[in-house]
Amino acid sequence: MAAPASPAPAAASALSAFLKGVERRALVVASLQGGDEAAAAQAVAAAMRAFAGPAADLPMADWPARFWALLCGSPQLRAASPGGRWPPALLHLQRLAPEPRLALLLRVGGGLDEDAAAAVLGLTPEAYRRALAAACPLDAQGHPDALAWRGLAEQVQARVRELPAGQVQQLEQLRGMMAAAAAPAPRPAPALRVEADGRRARAPRRTRARWSRRTWLLLCLPLLLLALVLAWGWIRHGPALPGAAAPAAEGAVADNGPVQVEALPDDGAPAGPAAAGSHAADDAAMLTDPELALARDADFHAWYAAGGPLPVDESQAQPGRAEPAGGALETVDAED
Repeated sequence: MAAPASPAPAAASALSAFLKGVERRALVVASLQGGDEAAAAQAVAAAMRAFAGPAADLPMADWPARFWALLCGSPQLRAASPGGRWPPALLHLQRLAPEPRLALLLRVGGGLDEDAAAAVLGLTPEAYRRALAAACPLDAQGHPDALAWRGLAEQVQARVRELPAGQVQQLEQLRGMMAAAAAPAPRPAPALRVEADGRRARAPRRTRARWSRRTWLLLCLPLLLLALVLAWGWIRHGPALPGAAAPAAEGAVADNGPVQVEALPDDGAPAGPAAAGSHAADDAAMLTDPELALARDADFHAWYAAGGPLPVDESQAQPGRAEPAGGALETVDAED
């Protein structure tokens, strides 16, 4: 059977904060209900212990009703207390029956509204109002005394604020014990299973299979890296064929592709005589003509004979047109 899950650290902190906010009012309500501070402390401690256990399984919104129901259900608060003692300012509580007195203390000391207090006591709202009316102080004419009610509520709330230091310390110690009990305990380390003869138990089959796969992977990894290196070298340099040239050095230009060799005709033989009908003889006569240079400039001489003007010699820089020294500058005012 699985053990119940322990509350999370956040739930333990929330429990401690809730108890810190309710413990003072609970102790004052319990002590003024029975008139016995020692019995009240026992009732509050019992209620805190009973509340801390199932609190983790309850919504936080239900915590106040659950705690006050546990406290009000204790025998110390329900039974009559003939030996109880109350301070002089609160002697009105001593003259009340236990049920109306508890209804009044839940309202003015516990800070519960009428519906919440009625649910804690297990009463209907109408029955709770009747119990509250029976606990209300009356004036000389027998009517509810509002001033006496207010003074009574102020006295109870002052006791909550001015709780003695010894009782506050006891409440803090009790709250610390409850929070420590609600905090999740550290999980123990799994014990090593040992066989009957003292040897360590075998690892599960799945663990052994996983270890075998890891071992094979570690052994095959170097072989895989070597295959990748060889493949990269084959792709980069090509296959090494017999008779092929050695690979070029790093950074050199090389072409190891196939070379086709073809014999060219011999151009050292002397040229033969010109064939009949060719223009070689005419070209030779033209090249030896002494007036060949004059014939090449025939277009220029024809243009000159026709009377064309000589071109301007632009090989030297020409002077620009100078402005007269006394010329006035043209301005906008001159136009006007």
